[in-house]
Amino acid sequence: MTPVALTIAGSDSGGGAGIQADLKTFAANGVFGTSVITALTAQNTQGVSAIHDAPLVFIAAQIEAIFVDFDVAAVKIGMLSRAETIRVVAGELRRRNAPHIVLDPVMVATSGDRLLSEDAVAALRTELMPLAEIVTPNLHEAAVLTGKPLAGTEQEMEAQARDIFAFGPRAVLIKGGHGTSDEAVDLLVGGDGAVTRVSAKRIDTKNTHGTGCTLSSAIAANLAKGAPLIEAVRAAKDYVTGAIAAADQLKVGHGHGPLNHFYKNWSTR
Repeated sequence: MTPVALTIAGSDSGGGAGIQADLKTFAANGVFGTSVITALTAQNTQGVSAIHDAPLVFIAAQIEAIFVDFDVAAVKIGMLSRAETIRVVAGELRRRNAPHIVLDPVMVATSGDRLLSEDAVAALRTELMPLAEIVTPNLHEAAVLTGKPLAGTEQEMEAQARDIFAFGPRAVLIKGGHGTSDEAVDLLVGGDGAVTRVSAKRIDTKNTHGTGCTLSSAIAANLAKGAPLIEAVRAAKDYVTGAIAAADQLKVGHGHGPLNHFYKNWSTR
């Protein structure tokens, strides 16, 4: 049986993040990808100029269409811009007992601007986190979720990961990619309280648009193929590191470009 993964997220018209990055990642990692679009964005490598939220009934209809026909083995959740959307998605996934939910809490832009209102953040904590096998916040998102200052050390990262774990997910991967050290260090806190350090050499490139979307989708793809969680996280980290290292081979756009999702499969020369 071909493994199937579902992404529930916003569309990036520039192709570097969101639904587009998720589907590329699924394909590159050997999984058939399906999608539910929660919002449309007018977006390119230089930024987002407009957002159009999908109607709630249409989001629910998309989820219904996928689950009645496909044997979904893992679900990645990305951009959910409203509390109402979060509640609809949570209700639909709960009703279907969806497996291997990977929650990427997209709530802070690269600029540091908040993308979710307080009621939406609260809904994320109470509605979706208890359903998630793993939550993957970056440093800015972890600070918003915990109400604490931006973590500057691994000890502070671990403390915030444990705070987020208390909201109900079975594991938390707090990502240090926005840090400044020579290593890009992520910390995985699991249900047994153990902390797994997952690191890679930091790569000097401006072309990192869609990194968080790609990592969470790669985790979901590996879970869909039956990998244990720690193995799925490590494989996803390796894949993203390779895609960042090859990002400068792509010559697209005039801003912060995307990762090279298919660096293993095709040449850009």
